[in-house]
Amino acid sequence: MQGDLTIGIEEEFQIIDPETRELRSFISEMVDASKQMSEVELKPELHQSVVEVGTTICRDIVQAREEVIANRREASRVARSFGMRIGAASTHPFSRWQDQDISEGQRYQDLVEEYQEVVRGNLIFGLHVHVGIVDREEAIAVYNAARYFLPHLLAISTSSPFFEGRNTGLKSARSLIWKRLPRTDIPNRFNSYQEFLSFVDLLVKTGCIDDGRRIWWDIRPHPTFSTVEFRVCDLPLRADETIAIAALTQALVAFLIRLHRGNRDWRLYIPALIQENKWRALRYGVQAKLIDFGKQAEVPLADLMHELMELVREEAEALGSWSEIGYIDTILEKGTGADRQLQVFERTGSLEGVVDYILEESVQGVE
Repeated sequence: MQGDLTIGIEEEFQIIDPETRELRSFISEMVDASKQMSEVELKPELHQSVVEVGTTICRDIVQAREEVIANRREASRVARSFGMRIGAASTHPFSRWQDQDISEGQRYQDLVEEYQEVVRGNLIFGLHVHVGIVDREEAIAVYNAARYFLPHLLAISTSSPFFEGRNTGLKSARSLIWKRLPRTDIPNRFNSYQEFLSFVDLLVKTGCIDDGRRIWWDIRPHPTFSTVEFRVCDLPLRADETIAIAALTQALVAFLIRLHRGNRDWRLYIPALIQENKWRALRYGVQAKLIDFGKQAEVPLADLMHELMELVREEAEALGSWSEIGYIDTILEKGTGADRQLQVFERTGSLEGVVDYILEESVQGVE
């Protein structure tokens, strides 16, 4: 993923048996089959009931949309060949992590040995968006400033209200499940790329990590690619939602680069303040009131999102992504995947019905 403002999108899907509505540990069969029947590469994750699919390095949002849709279509086609389905949501409504098999491979065995039940219970599914920035010092400047907007992105992506058969009362239960692991959540700022490298080198030297891939913050300068990787989001139910969030993320990076090059960097805040907004985002989603720290006041998320969209409009129009960003209005109006799952449950009283809804939404506009 090289090049300024290129986009890479990774989505982690649930593998679901449509008869029982349970998660199924089926990734090995799907990976083997995809090598024969699909050009899309399916990848395993820690649990065998997870399938990850990523785009190539996309030059613009048009290509990114084409690849996200193709990835969902092909992952669905491979799953269906075994009688399975894919589900796009960040937690399964009722399947238990204790019933899931761990994927084969030394990397996964090492994770289990190191993190024990914390990682075995990490049955969650996420969306990662990479935006290419070749200049590493510029990437650190964007990383520092973009931390402020992580709660905004989380709020419009929330899709995990249920976990192990319970209504958690949260719009993103995934965020708190993930937070149990070390080197996650809102990170600190760095004054330079060299300072970041020195931090990573110290962790490697002292045996905390084997390489930079085990730094799992909500945003990070990628340890291998020339990208800033946004990892805060839940996995949206619909492909249109994923595309809108990716387009906004790319335009935000472009906006922050413009500020940086004009010597007008966005004001930086300590992680503890950003955490206050992240809690509100994961608890309430698009119904949240986030804190505008400049005004020192609570502001409805919808107002903040419209302000953010206007802030990045010049960049979005130049990137040809303004229409994709416009879908955020639909998210604000109709709710995120979390809101819609809760509506289905309120209407039907059935978590199985929620699973059916997830399966339908995951391939909406795809198949």
